[in-house]
Amino acid sequence: FHGFDAEKDLIGNLANMSTSERIKAIQKIPGTMKQKREIRNKVLKEITEKSRRHGTQPSCCTQCLQDTAVSFRRFGNTISEHFDLLWVWHKALKIIGAEFGTSVLSYFIFLKWLLNFNIFSFLINFSFITIPQFLAAEPNNLSFTGLELLTGAGYFQQTVLYYGFYTNATISKIKNGPSYNMQLAYIFTVGIHFVICFLILLFSMANSFSRNFVNPQVYSVNASKLLCTWDFNITNEKAVKLKQKNLSTQIKEHLTEVNREVVNFSVTQRIGRMGVHLLCWFASLGTAVAACAGVYFLSINNLELFVKGHQNDLESQAAMLVLPLVTTLLNTFTPFFYSWLGHMERFQTPGQQIYVTIARNIILKISIVGILCYYWLNVVSASESQCWETLVGQDIYRLVLVDFIFCLLGSFFGEFLRRIIGTTICVSLGQPEFDIGRNVLDLIYAQTLTWIGILFSPLLPGIQMIAFSIVFYVKKVSLMRNCQPPRKVWRTAQMTTSFLFLLFCPSFLGVLSVIGVTVWRLKPSEGCGPFRGLSSMYAAVSEWIHTLDNYTASKWVVWIYHNLITSELFFFILSGIALIITYLYWQIIQGRKTMTKFLRKQISN
Repeated sequence: FHGFDAEKDLIGNLANMSTSERIKAIQKIPGTMKQKREIRNKVLKEITEKSRRHGTQPSCCTQCLQDTAVSFRRFGNTISEHFDLLWVWHKALKIIGAEFGTSVLSYFIFLKWLLNFNIFSFLINFSFITIPQFLAAEPNNLSFTGLELLTGAGYFQQTVLYYGFYTNATISKIKNGPSYNMQLAYIFTVGIHFVICFLILLFSMANSFSRNFVNPQVYSVNASKLLCTWDFNITNEKAVKLKQKNLSTQIKEHLTEVNREVVNFSVTQRIGRMGVHLLCWFASLGTAVAACAGVYFLSINNLELFVKGHQNDLESQAAMLVLPLVTTLLNTFTPFFYSWLGHMERFQTPGQQIYVTIARNIILKISIVGILCYYWLNVVSASESQCWETLVGQDIYRLVLVDFIFCLLGSFFGEFLRRIIGTTICVSLGQPEFDIGRNVLDLIYAQTLTWIGILFSPLLPGIQMIAFSIVFYVKKVSLMRNCQPPRKVWRTAQMTTSFLFLLFCPSFLGVLSVIGVTVWRLKPSEGCGPFRGLSSMYAAVSEWIHTLDNYTASKWVVWIYHNLITSELFFFILSGIALIITYLYWQIIQGRKTMTKFLRKQISN
């Protein structure tokens, strides 16, 4: 401040304001949090002295309420100050955005979003399925050798990690006390979990679509970024430089998009480019078909090993890793071939190359997952295994673990060694760029496996949660040390929306199909799991409704089940309403776009 008198006048003016106006005025003062606290304390002191001078000392009750409100406000300020310190990724994301732009940043934001998703899934399953099972768990008589960490078999078979360990009994620790139906808890927890995931994905896609497609100019006007987005509360020199670099990178991306030139090719050049594109697509689809065929025949030949998974000899344990190793090798090295194809096609913009590479990778990975699901639901479920659900859970556990290991190895061999080669042996190559398409598809593949495995291994989201946390730090360190910023600066406002759409379709919708077939069509194992002895997992709900039909107070639940849940007409009407809402939403979008074009035209005139 410019002097003692100016500060005194400021405090006097603030003291004469109402509480809400005073808080807003103090927030707008340019300065550090420490300075604002000092001003607030002086203002409160000034108000107290004025009250005493006018003989309006507040009552004991009023004083107590004011002290409580001040204490809560101070506690909230303290929490808000240290929140960024507790959320350790906040600074890392800022640095990545400033150094490498929004294209690379979108991968790490997507990874953080998936981590939060798995934390939510783990908490639901652990709270409503695993904790009750602990009360009814029997001691594990199997020995732990350490190989179980890789194979998921052996000791882990008799733990809460897998479906087969859970009881089908009603848990009750108090005689004549409340009971816990594990069958209903298992199927309702998994079902409600997928319903919530469905709604979260829809809301996230709609929010991202609205922000990046419907009204993107609100977030991308260069003048507003240059003149109106600086935070004058930043006083730390490193934070100032980071903020400057971040704004500079964003403005470069916007200018690159605005000044992008459209190259006009001749007829001969267009035919040549079209031929190259067709040849590359033929090669990529042929590779995907060959990979799926190899995975299918290998899974059929290894079925005997999975059925005899109770053997603990080293050879049998190692043989269980053949299928996940081959599958992960195909998922790891084939995308490098697709990236090479993308460079051969010479797209005009990096965005086109990334989207084409993502499309090829999603075809490969979803096809392989589809082959594995066919194998699990048609071959393993019909085998002579005592608990085929646990075998599927073990299979998915091995796939998730081996994929995580190869993800870490990919950062070392694909980025670290590539940097060493590009900076010492073959200098013309230079440092590698971060492959956004390949890394994003690795995340979607891993999350797809986790969703499929939730029914067979309820704690799998917890394992994936740990894996994603480690992947974030490894990828961040590898990015900062081994990779260079994209040679062509480009803006990716719509990329996060594309990631969410790919996660929703075909990944999530495909998982719902697999879960639906498992719950409604397949017969559970006779000797394990909460649904043993039933014709299907869904039969547990039918039996529960039949039991409720005998109680008058539960007649409304039975009515909802018969007239809504099992009614095709209800879902037909619901689908019609959803289509009408989608159509109206699309019309609103088109109206906003038309209005935006009209306003731009008026402004330009």
